[in-house]
Amino acid sequence: MAAQTSTTRDLTSWDPENADTWDRRLAWRTLSITTYNLTLAFAVWYLVSAIAPRLTMIGFDLSPGQLYWLVAVPGLAGGLMRLVFMFLPPVLGTRTLVGGSATLLLIPMIGWTLAVRDATTSYGVLILLAAATGIGGGAFAGFMPSTSYFFPRRMSGTALGLQAGLGNFGVSLIQFLVPWVVGFGLLGTAALTPQTTVDGGQLWLHNAGLVLIPWVLAGIVMAALFLRRVPVTANFRQQLDIFSNRDTWLMTAIYTMTFGAFSGFAAQLGLLILNEYGHFADAPDPLKFAFLGPLLGSLTRAAWGPLCDRFGGAVWTLVAGIGMTASTVFTLFFLDPHDVGQFTWFLAGMLAIFTFAGIGNAGTFKQMPMIFDRRQAGGVIGFTSAIAAFGPFLVGMALSVWSPRAFFIGAAAYFALCTWLTWSNYARPGARRPS
Repeated sequence: MAAQTSTTRDLTSWDPENADTWDRRLAWRTLSITTYNLTLAFAVWYLVSAIAPRLTMIGFDLSPGQLYWLVAVPGLAGGLMRLVFMFLPPVLGTRTLVGGSATLLLIPMIGWTLAVRDATTSYGVLILLAAATGIGGGAFAGFMPSTSYFFPRRMSGTALGLQAGLGNFGVSLIQFLVPWVVGFGLLGTAALTPQTTVDGGQLWLHNAGLVLIPWVLAGIVMAALFLRRVPVTANFRQQLDIFSNRDTWLMTAIYTMTFGAFSGFAAQLGLLILNEYGHFADAPDPLKFAFLGPLLGSLTRAAWGPLCDRFGGAVWTLVAGIGMTASTVFTLFFLDPHDVGQFTWFLAGMLAIFTFAGIGNAGTFKQMPMIFDRRQAGGVIGFTSAIAAFGPFLVGMALSVWSPRAFFIGAAAYFALCTWLTWSNYARPGARRPS
């Protein structure tokens, strides 16, 4: 055993709860490589949110409603794909799952690179390419359960908090990178002519699809060389037992509160700022602020993992629910603004929602390994993340039909309900399943 490296050792007796069969180095290496690929997957999933506000600038004839739907489709596709990815960890194993998913990310990246170079590209093609970015969102439901197989329960909050938090950072990464890289020729592609904007300027919008391709290729290679499979196996039928457990449905509702809000607001924040404050003469540039919320949510999710291991996940999920409800009510007062000066308070409210959502994401992912056995916990993590991944679609659809004020009122009511579910089932003294 001592002579074997973590890339050659026999893993048939793998058990993270047993110090004699757990390989700490292999576990942390798996976490690192999978998190690297997850960060890129999230960046691809939110690629459309960074591109969409610029499409009309380069001649695409799209209405605000069409843009809302275009940004919403990756959420719908990501949620549907997560319903598939959730079953794959015990079927494919970690190496095949991570490497194969990273390879599929190249499809939407290359597709968007080509599509934005022609302003006559049909809306139907844009919708299909938006759906293809859902691969990045779907990967989460496979990567997270897979990583949970490698760590003991006592470290689940830290490990899953780090992976999810740093993975979520991909949202901010793409929204931060795109405004910068569209201003010049990139990666030796200066020969690709820029797009001419409606005001006569130049924009290399195709760089949004190109910028991460080398990093994705590196992730594919690392997955092939260094990841391993542990003996957690189950077929499709065996994994369906999670749906007869009441806690599966309760945790799905609660995680939808946290990650559904995070992902939905992250996708739509730029358009929300544009539509609420864009009519003022000195309107704020939404592209300079859209990445801040996802950044804060990602950082708090990663930072709160150790705190969840120390104090339990349920108490932090409860704190998050209270904070999200209060922040949403606060933000309500700065919708339909009469003065651009209200933007500061609107942004503060939105950033608070993201921050508390990040805390709640960490709390829920500590709870699930404590409530369920290892294999079931992986399935529940995958399923809850699949449903919550519909957040971008649901938020985009709601904002295209309802006023922002009506939507925020509904969101506050849902957050309050989920906060009560957390308290009554998991966080109060004598709770049915303290976690």
